[in-house]
Amino acid sequence: MRALEDVEPKEVFHFFEDLAAIPRPSYHEKEVSDYLVRFAKDRGLEVHQDSMHNVIMIKEASEGYEDQEPLAFQAHMDMVCEEDPGVEKDMEKEGIDLEVDGDYLRAKGTTLGGDDGIGVSFVLALLDSDTIKHPRLEFVCTVCEEVGMDGARDIDLAPLKARRLINLDHETEGSALAGCAGGGTAEVGLSVHRAPYGWEKLFVRITGLLGGHSGGAITLGRASSVELMGRLLRGISSVTDIRLIACENGSKDNAISREGWMSLAVKDKEAALKKLEETGQQVQEEYKGADPGIRIFAEEDAGKIPAGLPKDPVSKEETENIISLLTELPQGVQRMSDSLPGMVETSLNWGIASLGEERFRMSASVRSSVGTAKDALFGRLQWTAEHNGASMKIVGAYPAWQWVEKSALRDKVSHIYKEMFGKELRTETIHAGVECGLLGSKIQGLDMVALGPDMEGVHTPKERLSIPSVKRMWDFLVKVVETKD
Repeated sequence: MRALEDVEPKEVFHFFEDLAAIPRPSYHEKEVSDYLVRFAKDRGLEVHQDSMHNVIMIKEASEGYEDQEPLAFQAHMDMVCEEDPGVEKDMEKEGIDLEVDGDYLRAKGTTLGGDDGIGVSFVLALLDSDTIKHPRLEFVCTVCEEVGMDGARDIDLAPLKARRLINLDHETEGSALAGCAGGGTAEVGLSVHRAPYGWEKLFVRITGLLGGHSGGAITLGRASSVELMGRLLRGISSVTDIRLIACENGSKDNAISREGWMSLAVKDKEAALKKLEETGQQVQEEYKGADPGIRIFAEEDAGKIPAGLPKDPVSKEETENIISLLTELPQGVQRMSDSLPGMVETSLNWGIASLGEERFRMSASVRSSVGTAKDALFGRLQWTAEHNGASMKIVGAYPAWQWVEKSALRDKVSHIYKEMFGKELRTETIHAGVECGLLGSKIQGLDMVALGPDMEGVHTPKERLSIPSVKRMWDFLVKVVETKD
């Protein structure tokens, strides 16, 4: 028996369960892409699959709807793959394990993939139906959204006739997105050299952080294990000489880092441990409201220390450069919006910091609704990196989705929402990237809105999806499709 066989709406959750069984981290979307192509061919739909594995499907209009304007939907097939500590699952090769928890759907010990599996599932259910009346429907399903929107950047939209598009990558019911920040990824690298050093070694873990989406959760005051690592290293270096050996913090630049570890050689281990305990207590007190589960400790059980660590530390100068990078590069909200009260204008999140055998690297997701502010922040990062012996490059840059005053599509969905639910559909912009900016740059005058059901804890193993919200959103989307202009 399928885990979601009796969960309503069955027509949507049937496809969500199919998707959950297919591993689909970014850069590994071929299997899920081929599933989508088979879905389309089995139903006689026009389908296009490119070399990146982006997919476009087209279903011609129902009888009586041939004169209606075509309507496009868009979602992405990849997902952020994160596991709880101790969970042994290869998310490049294994599907996720679903469980129903009251009114919520979650995964056992991992991210759920509701972002954006539920968006894909909505559209598959629409295309699968033989009873829903509709105009020409077009579905754009992209790859690599979570790592820089590579699929949306490179996809050829020539098969599309629609000039109206509903993106289904929003996470709040009752809200319609009509704009988002632009951004990109900053990658910092520092070459290192190693030499034997006769001091004692110390292995430190940082764990228990809540993490979260680096756009949506950036204002919640949560700690970053990357930022804490810099603070710990700076503190320990103030009481004894140290040399860094290795470290690993975070795994996704677009997720606030939840845990990490570092290995270092210390001249005075007792002083280092005392400072570590003192700083850990300070951090717990400072974050007791926003991030109460933080734990910082020296690992005593050698069996729990990762195998294969470098044996020798990096030099004093390189250790100091790494500490400077970790503590001088900005983190979090940089400026709030003047024009949209309560909204973030510019932010960044260092989601990855690691020291391997030959190189230290950091990776950050940078966002801003103001292009010049984004460019200025990238410039600041480059200056700081280069003055600490490192290099920096920008990858995966994407444009903002600019708010427009008039939108026929937005007016239509707002009218239907109020008619169905008796309340206004909020129109918002968000401090996170959705692919509408890139898609809008390819089709002049594309009228867009982003919708979705309630989700929480996205990009973390605490991710959960509201089942009743999915039902309401499904009924709403069917009404939108069936309502003639």
